Amino acid sequence: MSNIDVVELTQALVDIESTSGNEGQVARWLAGWLRERGFAVDEQLVEGNRLNLYITVGDTDPDVVLSTHLDCVPPYFPSRIEANRLYGRGSCDAKGIAAAQVGALEQLREAGESRVGALFVVGEERGSHGARAANLTSRGSRFLVNGEPTDSRLALATKGAYRVKLQAAGKAAHSAYPEQGESAIDKLVDALMALRAIPLPSHPTLGPTTCTIALIDGGVAPNVVPPHASAEATFRIVGPREEVRAAIEPLGQWVELKDIVEVPAVELTTVPGFDTTVCAFTTDIPFLTAWGQPLLFGPGSILVAHTSEEHVPIDELRAAPGHYASIAKHLLTQ
Repeated sequence: MSNIDVVELTQALVDIESTSGNEGQVARWLAGWLRERGFAVDEQLVEGNRLNLYITVGDTDPDVVLSTHLDCVPPYFPSRIEANRLYGRGSCDAKGIAAAQVGALEQLREAGESRVGALFVVGEERGSHGARAANLTSRGSRFLVNGEPTDSRLALATKGAYRVKLQAAGKAAHSAYPEQGESAIDKLVDALMALRAIPLPSHPTLGPTTCTIALIDGGVAPNVVPPHASAEATFRIVGPREEVRAAIEPLGQWVELKDIVEVPAVELTTVPGFDTTVCAFTTDIPFLTAWGQPLLFGPGSILVAHTSEEHVPIDELRAAPGHYASIAKHLLTQ
């Protein structure tokens, strides 16, 4: 058992505000905390005061790297313990995971294992800037165990994300004489109605592609025929982006389609002895391809991440270091 109290460490991390773009303080605090306990820590400057941390146990670069992110979504709120749950922004996504991975490194170090390390990155919640930077400085690891809340199950695969902007153009006119104009909103509504009826790809493991109309904007005033309108649709993809793009091309009769973001779906490695799941959310894994064969595991539920009730069960958090250590030990035998 590790002598690191993962609940105490999680609370300390949660209580340092680190919404995306403001991770410098928490990264430097954690780097100092780790060095005080004999870990080697390399800091990678990403931009401004934002740092990735690369942690090693021995003198050689590890075969297995545990990884997660230090940034959180807004708004910030501090930690509290209530009914055997640790609440706070980042408690499950993903500061509790970072603490658990540190606990696993300590367990493995105490057992004499030095072929493991950790990578803590910034910016996962917005742009994956830290992961993209880290991928340029891979240390030759064979496996990457990424941490996100999976209810302490190993993920078989994760869906990808594909965001598209639908832009409609019209002609302004006085709303009393709509025949003198051309409504961009009408075009956009027609396109969105058609989008809802389009069959989207499915996958035997990941299930169906889903679509959420996440943003809508348009018009200039209540008494003006709208000359412009737009919407953004987010697809949770289960295969190549091109399949979805081909399916929605007919919408071009009403709107212009502009690609905004693409994160590919990923199939993952598992090890024996763990329940498995499939995740509809995306992770940094597609941007950490140089760090080895990927796995995905973490305590806590994605269903409470990003909410005002974000929390992680304390029993699950305390068990997580042992789970990460077990996963690493199995991978080291491969």
